Amino acid sequence: MKTPKVLISDKISQAAIDIFKNRHVAVDYKPGMTKAELISCIGEYDGLAIRSATKVDADVLAAATKLKVIGRAGIGVDNVDIPAATARGVIVMNTPFGNAITTAEHAIAMLFAASRQIGAADASTQAGKWDKNRFNGVELYAKILGVIGCGNIGSIVADRALGLRMKVIAFDPFLSPERAIEIGVEKVELDELLARADAITLHVPLTPATRNILSAENLAKTKKGVIIVNCARGGLVDEAALAEHLKTGRVGAAAFDVFAEEPATSNVLFGCPNFTATPHLGAATTEAQENVALQVAEQIADYVLTGAVTNALNTASVSAEEAPKLKPLIALCEKLGTFAGQIVDDGLEAIEIEYEGEVTGLNTKPLTASLLAGILKPLLADINMISAPSILKERGTPFSEAKRDLSPTYDSLIRVKVQTGGKWRTLAGAVIGGKPRITEVKGMALEAAFHPRMLFINNSDTPGFIGALGTKLGTAGINIATFNLGRVAEGEDAIALVGIDQAVPASLLADLKALPQVRYVKELEFV
Repeated sequence: MKTPKVLISDKISQAAIDIFKNRHVAVDYKPGMTKAELISCIGEYDGLAIRSATKVDADVLAAATKLKVIGRAGIGVDNVDIPAATARGVIVMNTPFGNAITTAEHAIAMLFAASRQIGAADASTQAGKWDKNRFNGVELYAKILGVIGCGNIGSIVADRALGLRMKVIAFDPFLSPERAIEIGVEKVELDELLARADAITLHVPLTPATRNILSAENLAKTKKGVIIVNCARGGLVDEAALAEHLKTGRVGAAAFDVFAEEPATSNVLFGCPNFTATPHLGAATTEAQENVALQVAEQIADYVLTGAVTNALNTASVSAEEAPKLKPLIALCEKLGTFAGQIVDDGLEAIEIEYEGEVTGLNTKPLTASLLAGILKPLLADINMISAPSILKERGTPFSEAKRDLSPTYDSLIRVKVQTGGKWRTLAGAVIGGKPRITEVKGMALEAAFHPRMLFINNSDTPGFIGALGTKLGTAGINIATFNLGRVAEGEDAIALVGIDQAVPASLLADLKALPQVRYVKELEFV
């Protein structure tokens, strides 16, 4: 097995570099590269480890011909073109938990700084003034903290605020009532949070749905004197509107660690009364920087060595324990999907996937992705298991998935159905002796290996047909490697899967299709 190779293009700890070396992954440490330098060498690598400095855009990805995975040491992946990575089959991972406590603590620190005007008081005092009466703060005890986004970091902030004896209300569409009770917060809608909160802290990613979630309109709905804290992402707050509210005193104070444009060497908020700013320090502790570096190194090494996928943003995660179990099933799904895709002759109208037996207890998302990639590959260029689910969704092709705990014959069976030209075509497979096998075609049972080149023939079961088929192939100089048959009953519908060593000329395919017993013929390739 060839040794995988990883490039680290941003500053990272020696301990993280050592993880790759100790796990026998070749690693090059080249922080501070220019874009041109990155493009010139990225084609050599299977993995890329970055922080926030490296920009992985479509140009970089186009040059990354071997790249399989990008690992971001940290949460934000604004510097990675995820759609372009997905289209090229590159998994994008981050480390959402390594700096969660650090970021949450910074939010609490900023809340204190805003409520007690720490920054302004410090500057005034160190300037030789003693404006004790100027800096009249706000007590946090018994106040209402509104948390927008109560996921990993937001829930930690809520926990720390509860420790300060604050009351916490949260707006988060994905927060279940049970989870809200568990972490001790009251789940509310956004308008109610705006109206009730004495302080608001944001902990959501920047998406089209969250951009300017604290817009001019929403800021106008807040309680007079509210404190606004943003240690999540720039662009969540209308900065110009907030600046006006700070100047009028409608917003009592604000503290930001992130800005719509960074580096924020200038900003409309700078110089506003009761405004505190830090230069994106949320994850800037020794512990957090080390944690995310070690975590991303482990994640990338796991993937390039075992196929385990952790904290992926554009594909299903696969644990290190799952990867060995899923590997032969993924190989089966790739081939089943390729088979199904090659018999879609009149447009892909719908897809159905069925899992039976022990496979239903496994993580089937990567299996489904492999099946979809196989089906779409004959129809679309540059498809892969990372991009296939999103492309199928974009095309609007109906898709369903079903699971049955029991399989009558095999420990695990995977069946795929494709609708084309108004008709369904069905096949199934299983892993037998560690190898992928075709076990059913058109409802007819058989057991066949996947040969690199195969003839799929659907015919009526009449005496002499198999002999005639063999004669025609032999006369054309085509060697038969494998031969597997299935049928409904004597004289009824039948199939033949013939492994062959040479390509079938178009004239011979036409000749086979003209045989009176033949209902369908297709030459298949499995590379």
